[in-house]
Amino acid sequence: MSFTSDSTRAASTPGPVSGIAPTEGPADGTSLGDVARHGAAFRVRALAALHRTPSGAVRDGATVRGDIPAAPPSDFDLNPGLFAELAVAHPDAPPPVPASVLVAIVDRDPLTVLLTQRTDRLQSHAGQIAFPGGKIDPGDRDPLAAALREADEEIGLDPTLVEPLGYLDRYRTSTGYIVHPVVALVVPTFTLRPNPREVADVFEVPLAFLMDPRNHHRRSRLWQGRERHFYAMPFGERFIWGATAGMIRNMHQRLFVG
Repeated sequence: MSFTSDSTRAASTPGPVSGIAPTEGPADGTSLGDVARHGAAFRVRALAALHRTPSGAVRDGATVRGDIPAAPPSDFDLNPGLFAELAVAHPDAPPPVPASVLVAIVDRDPLTVLLTQRTDRLQSHAGQIAFPGGKIDPGDRDPLAAALREADEEIGLDPTLVEPLGYLDRYRTSTGYIVHPVVALVVPTFTLRPNPREVADVFEVPLAFLMDPRNHHRRSRLWQGRERHFYAMPFGERFIWGATAGMIRNMHQRLFVG
C-alpha cells in the first residue's frame, strides 16, 4: 500500500464544524471546519501538506542523545536544557529506537481520530493515551508498513480499510524513540479487536476538537525531580498529553499553519 493522490470520492456540500471558525484555514481557501468534517477536503489538504516520505532517516544512528539540541517537534520543545541534561546523565545511552504510529482519521461526518488507552500492565507508557503503533521491526519495509502492522496487531484494524495520505514530521520522545507518524483516512466499517494485553480501550475524538488550538493546553508536572512542561488536550474523562498531544499539535501546524 502506498500514498495515494486519488480524490475520486464525491464530497458533500461542506458546512462549519462547531468550535472552529470557518474563516480560519489554509491558503487553498478550505476552512478548518471543511477539512475537519469531510474526508474529501481532508484528503486534498493532507496530500498537499504532509511528507510523502518519512522526514529524516529511519534506521540510522546519527541522531543520538548527545546530538544537541533535539530537532523539533519533540518532547524537548517546551523543556530547554532537558536534552542536554539527559545526555550528561546518560552518556552511554543507545541511539533512539525508530518507531511508527498510525494517525487514523475515521471518515465519518464529522471526521474523528482513533486513539487507544494502553493497559496498566505495560512496562512503558502504561495507562496512557496513544496512537496505534510501536517499534519498527527489521522485517518492516518502512514506517508505513510498521504502522499498519501494529494497528492490526493492537486493535485488529484491517489494513485494507486504510488509505495512507502522508507523514507528519518525525517526533523525538524523551524516552528514547524517534516516531514517524503516518496520517491516513480509515473507512468506518471496521470491527476492532483490541489486544487485551496492550489495549484497555479504543475510542474516537472529533478531529475538529483536536485541530482547535484553543484546546492545546500547556501543563507541567514533576519528572525525575524537575518540572517538565508538555502539551495536553483534555477531552471529557480522557487526558491526551505528552508525545501523543505533541504529534497532534504538529498535525495542526502542518495542515493549518505551515
